[in-house]
Amino acid sequence: MKIGVLALQGAVREHIRLLELAGAEAVAVKRADELADLDGLVIPGGESTTIGKLMRQYGLREPIMRLHEQGKPIFGTCAGLIMIAKRVENLDEPHLDLMDIDVKRNAFGRQRESFEADLAIKGVADVFPAVFIRAPYIEKVGEGVEVLSVIEDKIVAARQDRLLCAAFHPELTDDVRFHAYFVEMVRESMVTNVAK
Repeated sequence: MKIGVLALQGAVREHIRLLELAGAEAVAVKRADELADLDGLVIPGGESTTIGKLMRQYGLREPIMRLHEQGKPIFGTCAGLIMIAKRVENLDEPHLDLMDIDVKRNAFGRQRESFEADLAIKGVADVFPAVFIRAPYIEKVGEGVEVLSVIEDKIVAARQDRLLCAAFHPELTDDVRFHAYFVEMVRESMVTNVAK
């Protein structure tokens, strides 16, 4: 099982470390041809506008969308959540237009309003240490989107079939459980894709 971490911005090494601890082979991905043999992809945090520009500049947008069409799971964290959303506040055109969610950017405030919170995440953990840095949140979910975690009535983690997202940074902890949940999604999709 080979999972890529989009290496345009964000805590790439940290994601790779936790994916490997969860039992996957993990690689940094910067070029479109590096997406071809992946079984899943993580899109980390950073600055969503910059990631979007770099994604187009390096010709990564269409190959990532193809990956999704092939039934391979994608996990977006913080800015990565914004990248996979169908609707983002004050953004005319979505970046990847994959997940049926409405997202509000920098919803918890600026950098100095960053915080940590213990979250209950459905299917992952009763208590998970979540790190929020200039975090977005999900205002609304479409049909078929399962809400996994909420803080102060704001949705901060969700899943839609083979798409997973978190408004926080699970890679900035030593807790491997959220990455293990994604690795299991990838494992299940590999079985399903082989059966097709």
